[in-house]
Amino acid sequence: MTEQTRQLIEKLAAGCVLQLEEYQELIDTRDQEAAILLAEKAVDIRKSIYGNAVYVRGLIEISNICKNNCLYCGIRRGNSHCDRYRLTSEEVISCADEGYELGFRTFVLQGGEDPFFTDQVLCQLITAIKARHPDCAVTISMGERSRESYKKLKEAGADRYLLRHETADREHYGRLHPPEMSFDTRMRCLRDLRELGFQVGCGFMVGSPYQTSRTLAEDLKFIEEFQPDMCGIGPFVPHKETPFKDQPAGTLELTCYLLSIIRLIHPPVLLPATTALGTIHPQGREKGILAGANVVMPNLSPVSVRKKYELYDNKICTGEESAQCKDCLGARMESVGYRIVTDRGDIKK
Repeated sequence: MTEQTRQLIEKLAAGCVLQLEEYQELIDTRDQEAAILLAEKAVDIRKSIYGNAVYVRGLIEISNICKNNCLYCGIRRGNSHCDRYRLTSEEVISCADEGYELGFRTFVLQGGEDPFFTDQVLCQLITAIKARHPDCAVTISMGERSRESYKKLKEAGADRYLLRHETADREHYGRLHPPEMSFDTRMRCLRDLRELGFQVGCGFMVGSPYQTSRTLAEDLKFIEEFQPDMCGIGPFVPHKETPFKDQPAGTLELTCYLLSIIRLIHPPVLLPATTALGTIHPQGREKGILAGANVVMPNLSPVSVRKKYELYDNKICTGEESAQCKDCLGARMESVGYRIVTDRGDIKK
């Protein structure tokens, strides 16, 4: 680790804002020594806010039907080999009921941009879950919608909304998405969600095609300025039925390094150790927690559809990622000195 890198880490840990070029330098000059120091600083500051708690969200993947054709995504419209499904409202509510019995107090309804899920359908779902479980938080992750749509979801009782920005670089965004999708629209959605009072989550892929240390520095600068309540980052993992099928996957090393930096940039942020991390390494999620993450999202979806929600190849579906195996996940977290907590897990500001 160079002396300049050490100084940048100390500066970040002291709460100072870095310049774009400094974020890029921090990425370009990284080595194992820098990663260890960053993780120590990130864990210290996270423990000062959250102790050794890891928040658990019950993930319900409600549909793998999507109108979009993003170049990296396994459920893209153009994938004719995708085995499509859509849960009924009764199935979604049943998943939430089961999750509640297991102790979960946050449910994440995630899906492709499926036109079936109109404002009316989604609002009825949110209202039903909140009526049955008023002490729970409901998070929606259903992509880009109009401001009016987001407003209706908020009024129905949705607490949080997850919408990965994927990249804060306009040109890079255009290389990951079809022409009909717009960087400006994605940013507009995130602003609308913030203004409407949602707890807002953004995030990006690590190691996506055409990504550079400069584009990653722009992501870090965006997170610093936007101050999301949640930030989901995970390694890019290629899917065999996409144009990026032959591209290399992102690495555990860089993902964990960036998790540590994001924790220092925005100390209270809710930061998941993602399923994608667990997919590329058997202890990926534990390593994410040790780098500064504090959220895991086990799967509450019906067993029959879990493999079908395949955003990337080889997504883990072995059982231990499931909400029903909460004790297994708890043991994994305890093995690295943490305990899972199944309350609402709101951000501590």
